[in-house]
Amino acid sequence: MQSLHVDSVQRWMEDLRHMTEVECMCVLQAKPIGVEEDAQQGELIVAAGVGAGDHVARNNLQTLLRRALVVSTELGKMFQRLEKGRWQRVHSTAVRANCHVRSLVHEYSAARSTPPEMQKYEQSLLEKCLELTNITERCLHTDDEFFLKSMREAIHEILTDVSDSFSNMIDMALANEIRLLIKQIDSSDSVHAIGSAISNLLSLTQDGPQLCSIIAKEGAVVVLFKICRQDRFRELYAHALRTVASICCVEEGINQLDKVDGILCLADILTDESSVEAARAEAAAVVAQITSPHHTSTQHLASFLESMHDIVTALIKLCESASCGEVFLLASAALANITFFDSMACEILLQLNAIHILLQACRDRQRVDTPYSKDQVVTILANLSVLEQCAPEVLQDQGIERLLLLLAEKPTSPSPSEGAACERVQQKAAVTLARLSRDPEVAQTAIQLKAVPRLIELCRSPTERNNSDSVLVACLAALRRLAAGCPDSIEAADHQQLIEPRLVDSFLLCSNMEESFV
Repeated sequence: MQSLHVDSVQRWMEDLRHMTEVECMCVLQAKPIGVEEDAQQGELIVAAGVGAGDHVARNNLQTLLRRALVVSTELGKMFQRLEKGRWQRVHSTAVRANCHVRSLVHEYSAARSTPPEMQKYEQSLLEKCLELTNITERCLHTDDEFFLKSMREAIHEILTDVSDSFSNMIDMALANEIRLLIKQIDSSDSVHAIGSAISNLLSLTQDGPQLCSIIAKEGAVVVLFKICRQDRFRELYAHALRTVASICCVEEGINQLDKVDGILCLADILTDESSVEAARAEAAAVVAQITSPHHTSTQHLASFLESMHDIVTALIKLCESASCGEVFLLASAALANITFFDSMACEILLQLNAIHILLQACRDRQRVDTPYSKDQVVTILANLSVLEQCAPEVLQDQGIERLLLLLAEKPTSPSPSEGAACERVQQKAAVTLARLSRDPEVAQTAIQLKAVPRLIELCRSPTERNNSDSVLVACLAALRRLAAGCPDSIEAADHQQLIEPRLVDSFLLCSNMEESFV
């Protein structure tokens, strides 16, 4: 008995590392050890100390997600232990998973009226969990390899069914909770209640694309735009639009936006001078999201083109007046995406004096203070530089000097995302320089400002370009463009290695260089 007791405690200690949460421990410490009726109600939806309904709703969703993660983890362990034939562990994990699932189903049903279609899944899931527990127990009492092999296949099949059923049940439970939140947004007249429900939705969108798909399918985008079309809820516009932007990371969200003419609503908010900056910034975030090159569907862009002039005008004005780096980043990201899919946007931006506005912003650390913002600016400049009339404006605003500064961009922290942003800045600065250098005056200015030594340094020194091949290719292309117009600007040795060979040969030479070569 003493040995069994120690093993149980050790097992509990091991499992505790994966399951403990501070708020749960606080509740457990306040409860007596026993099996009273009240003590069985607190594990899934702990509402102790919670008064407001919106707080309870948030707890329901968070605890549902947490318990789902625990069950999914247990099922994953079972698959692994089943493959290794660790039958004692397989059975103990099946027992734990069964307890968690039963507790979840019981407590969720006690807190909510379960939809009929979900009840069918619940009953089937509970039966399968019980079957899984029973069949794994039978495997503990035999050493017959043939029997265990046949049982392994049967358990694997049941376990797969349990995983699928559990996933479907959780999706239904989440959809039910989301439906209640959307109903609260749609039917309430209270700004506080609507804002709270929107906050809960926004929190859910941070848990991944699968939840965003469920939220979109339940009609959240439609309801949120309904809020954004009512003047009495103006203070909620920014909050609602931030949630829309998060939902639109999936195609379902963008399709919903298109169905309710969301782009027209975004254009109205962006062009309304009485709209607060926060609302316009979040509208810009939605535009950036739906115009992202990563989306495969482009059907919604047809309606976007109708409002493009108004939207582009509003976005460049927002870049000019932005009070902080975040607002500038959102507005410039939207513009950067727009310039990719329609050349007309580039022509509009030139007419709106965009080059001057963006280059001035680069000199203002309050607006452009990170490599991410610089990445958006140089993306816009690279796309504008395909137009011939771009070169004189860049020269007039000392844009070549700015491009050389961008070629020297380096991360200030070991963050991989910041390092990648710096690489993009360097690459696009080199691309922009190459395109602009078709103009002889630009090429001459670049050479006078010592662009050639910096480009050569980026080609020859892997650490200067963070070992990026894309930066290397862009710098080689820029060098060759400058050499075509001014051959004397490059020394013979550099010309022989970086200009005369085929581009691919120069690339291979530079990409294999050791740092000591410089």
